[in-house]
Amino acid sequence: MMLDVRRLRILHHLAIHGTVAAAAEALHLTAPAVSQQLAVLEREAGLPVVEKHGRTLRLTTAGELLVAHAEVVLGDLAAAESDLAALRGGRRGQVRVAAFASAARTLFPAVYRALTEEDDAWSRRLALHLTVLEPGDALQALHKREIDVAVVHGYTVLPRDFPSGSEQEALMEDPVVAVLRLDHADRLGLAPGAPADLSALAQAPWLTPAPDTSCYEMIQRTCGAAGFVPDIRVRSSDFAVLTSLVAAGAGVALAPRLAVPDDAAGVSLHPLTRPVSRTVFTVSRSGTARRPDIHLLNSLLKRAAADHSGSP
Repeated sequence: MMLDVRRLRILHHLAIHGTVAAAAEALHLTAPAVSQQLAVLEREAGLPVVEKHGRTLRLTTAGELLVAHAEVVLGDLAAAESDLAALRGGRRGQVRVAAFASAARTLFPAVYRALTEEDDAWSRRLALHLTVLEPGDALQALHKREIDVAVVHGYTVLPRDFPSGSEQEALMEDPVVAVLRLDHADRLGLAPGAPADLSALAQAPWLTPAPDTSCYEMIQRTCGAAGFVPDIRVRSSDFAVLTSLVAAGAGVALAPRLAVPDDAAGVSLHPLTRPVSRTVFTVSRSGTARRPDIHLLNSLLKRAAADHSGSP
Protein backbone atom coordinates (compact mmCIF):
# COMPACT_ATOMS: atom_id res chain seq x y z
CA MET A 1 0.00 0.00 0.00
CA MET A 2 1.27 3.46 -0.93
CA LEU A 3 1.74 6.17 1.69
CA ASP A 4 -0.77 9.02 1.40
CA VAL A 5 0.75 12.50 1.56
CA ARG A 6 -2.34 13.88 3.29
CA ARG A 7 -1.81 11.49 6.18
CA LEU A 8 1.89 12.33 6.25
CA ARG A 9 0.86 15.98 6.64
CA ILE A 10 -1.36 15.03 9.60
CA LEU A 11 1.51 13.16 11.26
CA HIS A 12 3.80 16.13 10.62
CA HIS A 13 1.30 18.46 12.31
CA LEU A 14 1.06 16.09 15.26
CA ALA A 15 4.84 16.25 15.63
CA ILE A 16 4.73 20.05 15.52
CA HIS A 17 1.75 20.70 17.79
CA GLY A 18 2.20 17.81 20.23
CA THR A 19 -1.41 16.68 20.69
CA VAL A 20 -4.17 15.30 18.47
CA ALA A 21 -6.48 18.14 19.50
CA ALA A 22 -3.93 20.85 18.59
CA ALA A 23 -3.08 19.16 15.29
CA ALA A 24 -6.78 18.83 14.48
CA GLU A 25 -7.35 22.52 15.20
CA ALA A 26 -4.42 23.54 12.98
CA LEU A 27 -5.69 21.33 10.15
CA HIS A 28 -9.36 22.36 10.61
CA LEU A 29 -10.32 18.75 11.29
CA THR A 30 -11.95 16.98 14.21
CA ALA A 31 -9.80 15.06 16.68
CA PRO A 32 -11.52 11.73 15.79
CA ALA A 33 -10.78 12.36 12.11
CA VAL A 34 -7.09 12.89 12.91
CA SER A 35 -6.97 9.72 15.00
CA GLN A 36 -8.68 7.76 12.22
CA GLN A 37 -6.20 8.99 9.62
CA LEU A 38 -3.26 8.11 11.88
CA ALA A 39 -4.65 4.58 12.22
CA VAL A 40 -4.87 4.29 8.43
CA LEU A 41 -1.30 5.59 8.15
CA GLU A 42 -0.12 2.89 10.52
CA ARG A 43 -1.74 0.25 8.29
CA GLU A 44 -0.04 1.80 5.26
CA ALA A 45 3.32 1.85 7.03
CA GLY A 46 2.95 -1.61 8.51
CA LEU A 47 4.30 -0.29 11.83
CA PRO A 48 2.96 1.82 14.71
CA VAL A 49 3.75 5.52 14.18
CA VAL A 50 2.49 6.78 17.55
CA GLU A 51 2.27 5.27 21.02
CA LYS A 52 0.53 6.29 24.22
CA HIS A 53 2.68 8.05 26.80
CA GLY A 54 0.50 8.74 29.82
CA ARG A 55 -2.40 10.81 28.52
CA THR A 56 -0.57 11.94 25.40
CA LEU A 57 0.78 10.39 22.22
CA ARG A 58 4.39 10.36 21.17
CA LEU A 59 6.05 9.32 17.94
CA THR A 60 7.58 5.89 17.61
CA THR A 61 10.88 5.37 15.80
CA ALA A 62 8.88 4.69 12.63
CA GLY A 63 6.84 7.85 13.23
CA GLU A 64 9.95 9.98 13.64
CA LEU A 65 11.34 8.50 10.41
CA LEU A 66 8.14 9.32 8.55
CA VAL A 67 8.09 12.87 9.91
CA ALA A 68 11.66 13.42 8.67
CA HIS A 69 10.64 12.20 5.20
CA ALA A 70 7.40 14.18 5.38
CA GLU A 71 9.38 17.42 5.80
CA VAL A 72 11.20 16.68 2.55
CA VAL A 73 8.02 15.65 0.72
CA LEU A 74 6.03 18.65 1.93
CA GLY A 75 8.92 20.93 1.01
CA ASP A 76 8.96 19.52 -2.51
CA LEU A 77 5.21 19.99 -2.78
CA ALA A 78 5.60 23.59 -1.64
CA ALA A 79 8.22 24.11 -4.35
CA ALA A 80 5.87 22.64 -6.96
CA GLU A 81 3.08 24.93 -5.79
CA SER A 82 5.50 27.86 -6.02
CA ASP A 83 6.40 27.01 -9.61
CA LEU A 84 2.73 26.71 -10.56
CA ALA A 85 1.98 30.03 -8.89
CA ALA A 86 4.74 31.63 -10.95
CA LEU A 87 3.20 30.24 -14.12
CA ARG A 88 -0.34 31.25 -13.24
CA GLY A 89 0.47 34.75 -12.00
CA GLY A 90 -2.22 37.31 -11.55
CA ARG A 91 -3.05 36.54 -7.93
CA ARG A 92 -2.29 38.65 -4.89
CA GLY A 93 0.43 37.13 -2.73
CA GLN A 94 -0.33 36.93 0.98
CA VAL A 95 2.94 36.74 2.94
CA ARG A 96 2.93 36.48 6.73
CA VAL A 97 6.24 37.57 8.20
CA ALA A 98 7.60 37.94 11.72
CA ALA A 99 10.65 40.06 12.51
CA PHE A 100 12.49 41.19 15.63
CA ALA A 101 11.87 44.79 16.64
CA SER A 102 14.99 46.53 15.33
CA ALA A 103 14.67 44.81 11.93
CA ALA A 104 11.03 45.84 11.77
CA ARG A 105 12.00 49.43 12.60
CA THR A 106 14.98 49.76 10.25
CA LEU A 107 14.40 47.41 7.30
CA PHE A 108 10.67 47.13 6.79
CA PRO A 109 9.90 50.82 6.16
CA ALA A 110 11.96 50.53 2.96
CA VAL A 111 10.08 47.34 2.04
CA TYR A 112 6.70 49.03 2.47
CA ARG A 113 7.84 52.09 0.53
CA ALA A 114 8.96 49.86 -2.33
CA LEU A 115 5.63 48.03 -2.33
CA THR A 116 3.67 51.27 -2.55
CA GLU A 117 5.95 53.29 -4.84
CA GLU A 118 7.41 50.86 -7.37
CA ASP A 119 5.62 50.40 -10.68
CA ASP A 120 5.94 46.65 -10.60
CA ALA A 121 3.13 44.13 -11.10
CA TRP A 122 4.24 41.82 -8.30
CA SER A 123 4.74 44.71 -5.90
CA ARG A 124 1.15 45.79 -6.44
CA ARG A 125 -0.06 42.22 -5.83
CA LEU A 126 1.84 41.53 -2.58
CA ALA A 127 -0.08 41.85 0.69
CA LEU A 128 2.34 41.83 3.61
CA HIS A 129 1.28 40.91 7.17
CA LEU A 130 4.00 41.81 9.68
CA THR A 131 4.22 40.74 13.33
CA VAL A 132 7.04 41.77 15.69
CA LEU A 133 8.39 38.71 17.52
CA GLU A 134 11.63 37.71 19.21
CA PRO A 135 13.66 35.30 17.03
CA GLY A 136 12.83 32.19 19.05
CA ASP A 137 9.10 32.93 18.91
CA ALA A 138 9.31 33.73 15.19
CA LEU A 139 11.00 30.40 14.39
CA GLN A 140 8.42 28.54 16.45
CA ALA A 141 5.64 30.30 14.53
CA LEU A 142 7.34 29.35 11.25
CA HIS A 143 7.65 25.72 12.35
CA LYS A 144 3.93 25.71 13.20
CA ARG A 145 3.13 27.25 9.78
CA GLU A 146 1.61 30.33 11.41
CA ILE A 147 3.90 32.56 9.30
CA ASP A 148 5.71 32.20 5.97
CA VAL A 149 8.95 34.09 6.66
CA ALA A 150 10.90 34.78 9.85
CA VAL A 151 13.51 37.53 10.08
CA VAL A 152 15.82 36.50 12.92
CA HIS A 153 19.40 36.95 14.11
CA GLY A 154 22.22 34.92 15.59
CA TYR A 155 25.21 36.32 17.48
CA THR A 156 28.80 35.24 16.94
CA VAL A 157 28.86 34.32 20.65
CA LEU A 158 25.35 32.81 20.56
CA PRO A 159 24.64 31.04 17.24
CA ARG A 160 21.03 30.55 16.21
CA ASP A 161 19.56 27.05 15.81
CA PHE A 162 17.17 26.70 12.87
CA PRO A 163 14.26 24.24 12.78
CA SER A 164 14.43 21.23 10.51
CA GLY A 165 12.63 21.65 7.22
CA SER A 166 13.67 25.29 6.87
CA GLU A 167 16.12 27.22 4.74
CA GLN A 168 17.81 30.47 5.62
CA GLU A 169 19.71 33.25 3.88
CA ALA A 170 21.94 35.88 5.47
CA LEU A 171 20.82 39.48 4.95
CA MET A 172 23.54 41.46 6.73
CA GLU A 173 26.05 41.66 9.56
CA ASP A 174 25.08 43.94 12.43
CA PRO A 175 27.99 44.88 14.74
CA VAL A 176 27.54 45.12 18.51
CA VAL A 177 28.66 48.49 19.90
CA ALA A 178 29.36 49.89 23.34
CA VAL A 179 27.00 52.78 24.11
CA LEU A 180 28.69 55.37 26.35
CA ARG A 181 27.85 58.85 27.56
CA LEU A 182 29.97 61.40 25.68
CA ASP A 183 31.99 62.53 28.69
CA HIS A 184 32.55 58.91 29.73
CA ALA A 185 34.06 58.16 26.32
CA ASP A 186 36.25 61.27 26.68
CA ARG A 187 37.53 60.11 30.06
CA LEU A 188 38.48 56.77 28.52
CA GLY A 189 40.31 58.57 25.71
CA LEU A 190 38.00 57.13 23.06
CA ALA A 191 37.64 59.14 19.89
CA PRO A 192 34.27 58.84 18.11
CA GLY A 193 33.98 55.36 16.59
CA ALA A 194 37.21 54.08 18.17
CA PRO A 195 37.14 50.46 19.43
CA ALA A 196 36.43 50.06 23.14
CA ASP A 197 38.11 47.54 25.43
CA LEU A 198 35.21 46.04 27.35
CA SER A 199 37.34 45.34 30.42
CA ALA A 200 37.62 49.12 30.92
CA LEU A 201 33.86 49.11 31.63
CA ALA A 202 33.94 46.34 34.25
CA GLN A 203 33.21 48.70 37.16
CA ALA A 204 30.49 50.69 35.42
CA PRO A 205 26.76 50.30 36.09
CA TRP A 206 25.16 48.36 33.23
CA LEU A 207 21.89 48.74 31.36
CA THR A 208 20.61 45.62 29.58
CA PRO A 209 17.53 44.11 27.95
CA ALA A 210 15.35 41.66 29.87
CA PRO A 211 16.84 38.25 30.80
CA ASP A 212 14.49 36.38 28.43
CA THR A 213 16.14 37.91 25.34
CA SER A 214 19.08 36.59 23.33
CA CYS A 215 20.69 40.05 23.57
CA TYR A 216 20.85 39.68 27.35
CA GLU A 217 22.60 36.32 27.00
CA MET A 218 24.99 37.85 24.42
CA ILE A 219 25.93 40.57 26.94
CA GLN A 220 26.52 38.02 29.69
CA ARG A 221 28.80 35.95 27.44
CA THR A 222 30.66 38.95 26.02
CA CYS A 223 31.32 40.46 29.44
CA GLY A 224 32.28 37.03 30.78
CA ALA A 225 34.86 36.67 28.01
CA ALA A 226 36.24 40.07 29.09
CA GLY A 227 36.64 38.78 32.63
CA PHE A 228 33.74 40.26 34.60
CA VAL A 229 30.05 39.93 35.43
CA PRO A 230 28.13 43.13 34.61
CA ASP A 231 26.57 45.03 37.50
CA ILE A 232 23.09 45.47 36.02
CA ARG A 233 21.12 48.48 37.30
CA VAL A 234 18.48 48.85 34.56
CA ARG A 235 16.61 46.26 32.47
CA SER A 236 14.51 47.25 29.48
CA SER A 237 14.04 45.60 26.11
CA ASP A 238 13.39 49.03 24.56
CA PHE A 239 16.78 50.18 23.28
CA ALA A 240 15.51 53.75 22.97
CA VAL A 241 15.01 53.70 26.75
CA LEU A 242 18.48 52.25 27.36
CA THR A 243 20.13 54.79 25.06
CA SER A 244 18.35 57.73 26.69
CA LEU A 245 19.36 56.53 30.15
CA VAL A 246 23.00 56.09 29.07
CA ALA A 247 22.92 59.71 27.86
CA ALA A 248 21.56 60.72 31.28
CA GLY A 249 24.49 59.05 33.05
CA ALA A 250 22.77 55.87 34.30
CA GLY A 251 25.57 53.63 33.04
CA VAL A 252 26.78 51.85 29.90
CA ALA A 253 25.18 49.41 27.48
CA LEU A 254 25.97 47.02 24.68
CA ALA A 255 23.63 47.04 21.71
CA PRO A 256 23.47 45.84 18.11
CA ARG A 257 23.95 48.86 15.89
CA LEU A 258 20.53 48.39 14.27
CA ALA A 259 18.89 48.61 17.69
CA VAL A 260 20.33 52.07 18.52
CA PRO A 261 17.90 54.83 17.45
CA ASP A 262 19.20 56.91 14.56
CA ASP A 263 18.46 60.14 16.47
CA ALA A 264 20.26 59.06 19.66
CA ALA A 265 21.82 62.14 21.25
CA GLY A 266 24.38 62.48 24.02
CA VAL A 267 25.97 59.07 23.47
CA SER A 268 29.06 57.75 21.72
CA LEU A 269 29.06 54.40 19.89
CA HIS A 270 32.14 52.20 19.80
CA PRO A 271 32.83 48.79 18.24
CA LEU A 272 34.59 46.31 20.52
CA THR A 273 38.30 45.53 20.42
CA ARG A 274 37.20 41.88 20.41
CA PRO A 275 34.39 42.25 17.85
CA VAL A 276 30.96 40.76 18.38
CA SER A 277 28.24 40.91 15.75
CA ARG A 278 24.96 39.34 14.84
CA THR A 279 23.93 37.99 11.45
CA VAL A 280 20.42 38.86 10.29
CA PHE A 281 18.68 36.04 8.41
CA THR A 282 15.49 35.42 6.52
CA VAL A 283 14.12 31.94 7.21
CA SER A 284 11.37 30.14 5.32
CA ARG A 285 10.11 26.59 5.07
CA SER A 286 12.04 24.44 2.61
CA GLY A 287 10.84 25.00 -0.95
CA THR A 288 8.76 28.11 -0.28
CA ALA A 289 11.49 30.68 -1.00
CA ARG A 290 10.77 30.10 -4.68
CA ARG A 291 7.23 31.38 -4.32
CA PRO A 292 7.09 34.64 -6.32
CA ASP A 293 5.65 36.62 -3.40
CA ILE A 294 8.23 35.35 -0.89
CA HIS A 295 11.01 35.79 -3.44
CA LEU A 296 9.92 39.41 -3.89
CA LEU A 297 9.89 40.03 -0.14
CA ASN A 298 13.37 38.53 0.27
CA SER A 299 14.67 40.65 -2.60
CA LEU A 300 13.28 43.84 -1.04
CA LEU A 301 14.74 42.91 2.34
CA LYS A 302 18.17 42.33 0.76
CA ARG A 303 17.99 45.76 -0.87
CA ALA A 304 16.97 47.42 2.41
CA ALA A 305 19.76 45.63 4.27
CA ALA A 306 22.35 46.66 1.66
CA ASP A 307 21.20 50.28 1.80
CA HIS A 308 21.31 50.28 5.60
CA SER A 309 24.76 48.67 5.71
CA GLY A 310 26.07 51.32 3.38
CA SER A 311 24.64 54.20 5.40
CA PRO A 312 26.90 56.10 7.80
